[in-house]
Amino acid sequence: MEVRSDVFKCISWNIHRGRGNDGIVDATRTLGVLKDEVWTPGNEALILQEADEETPPHRGLLDIAGLETETGLIHVHGEAGTRWGLESHGFLGVIVFLAPSLRVEDIVLLDLPGHCHRGAVIVDADRDGRKLRLIGTHLSLSQGLRIAQLRTLGQHLFRREPRQTILCGDLNEWRPWGGLALSRRVLGMEFSGPTRATFPVGWPVLPLDRVLATAPGRVQSLRVLDGPGIRMASDHRPLAAEIALGGHA
Repeated sequence: MEVRSDVFKCISWNIHRGRGNDGIVDATRTLGVLKDEVWTPGNEALILQEADEETPPHRGLLDIAGLETETGLIHVHGEAGTRWGLESHGFLGVIVFLAPSLRVEDIVLLDLPGHCHRGAVIVDADRDGRKLRLIGTHLSLSQGLRIAQLRTLGQHLFRREPRQTILCGDLNEWRPWGGLALSRRVLGMEFSGPTRATFPVGWPVLPLDRVLATAPGRVQSLRVLDGPGIRMASDHRPLAAEIALGGHA
């Protein structure tokens, strides 16, 4: 897999816990759509949301070994402490896969406030000497809770060593300009990136899914993926992003 050192490519998708628009839960179908219509070589990260069952013990849904084989990526939640529980594949449905070329330095599972349990997976990695931080999350439908959740994330990041950061997932923010929740005032740092409508899957009008980056990085390309399998397998369309990495490795 050829990778440009100054560009980081990733895919984010809410897979709706394998429930298709026909009402059938079929994780095997989801994996097939990932392989045939979503994944492309050259991507260094895959971030999934709603990829574990909704209620405790939040059992995993996907064939992780099969997904690793199809993509060449590595499931970063191998250690028990990097998952919600022993039967989970990730943290509250958020699962991160990374290319073998990225060396994972640290993984933090961050609980976010709200009546519906939400969380963020924060992965610090070394990419050929360049320090990156990748955050996958799934935020609340309520704007007030999104503000509280991202304020919690911002306070956590304030206590960490600064590094170039990419935030992605189902942020449930329908405003193209991002609203208060995604502002520097709440997060404590500036995240930016274009918006693309991803929901509902059949005729997207709301940009609920986002890929955002901090300076000196820049989201230079953001595409909404589509296909007959995608339209059947979930209620969201996936996003494929290219982030130009600023600074030096």
